[in-house]
Amino acid sequence: MSNKTLGFIGGGRITRIFLEGWTRANALPANVVVSDCNADTLARLKARFPGVQTAAESRIAAAQDTVFLAVHPPVVADVAAQIKASLRPGAVLVSLAPKFTVAKLNGLLGGFARIARVIPNAPSLIGQGYNPVSFGPALSPADRVEITTLLAPLGECPEVAEEKIEAYAILSAMGPTYLWFQLQALREVAAGFGLSEAEIAPALKRMVCGGTRTLLESGLTPAEVMDLIPVKPLAEMEGQVAEMYRTRLPGLYQKIKP
Repeated sequence: MSNKTLGFIGGGRITRIFLEGWTRANALPANVVVSDCNADTLARLKARFPGVQTAAESRIAAAQDTVFLAVHPPVVADVAAQIKASLRPGAVLVSLAPKFTVAKLNGLLGGFARIARVIPNAPSLIGQGYNPVSFGPALSPADRVEITTLLAPLGECPEVAEEKIEAYAILSAMGPTYLWFQLQALREVAAGFGLSEAEIAPALKRMVCGGTRTLLESGLTPAEVMDLIPVKPLAEMEGQVAEMYRTRLPGLYQKIKP
């Protein structure tokens, strides 16, 4: 991928996350162009990633070998109309948005079919992402290898069926938001007990990773796992939290489904 050019249409959060992840992994592609209609957004990106080119017009980022469509679903159709004439015939467009299928994007892009879809994950920032990818039928095995090689420094990028992409948006893409505020609250409470950050960090990381692996890999039932610790200080709130998962997330899933 070293001689290939890379374009991002949209300079928001996920573009920053990907650029930061590649930078930390010493894998930032040499030729990156980011377009965004917000001059302040482009200025911040340029300050953090001085080797990246920026452009106000989306057609410039679209005229690259690999093009990441990094805009929110409500504006995908409008942006697709703006860039379809600029896409190179041999380029690959990688959509980072839920809701818009390969077939839908193909129509919006005037028949352009070399499309992949990725559901990005914020821990890509530190190379620990989980970024499921689905490839359109027009992409060759070599195209697929190029995309997965590009994504690899950001974390895992398993190939998944396109009809499951939106489920991963709820599970892995939004998943950290369900937990981060709770983990930060626990971190602050532990500091109040006199633990230093150097003491909190490894304990918190091991607790989260070990707790997750125990639930998934111990061979115990979920009830048995949850019975391993007899003292449950937040037990009276568990039902309320679980009910929020069961009611709010299915509703959100229905909104982002194609």
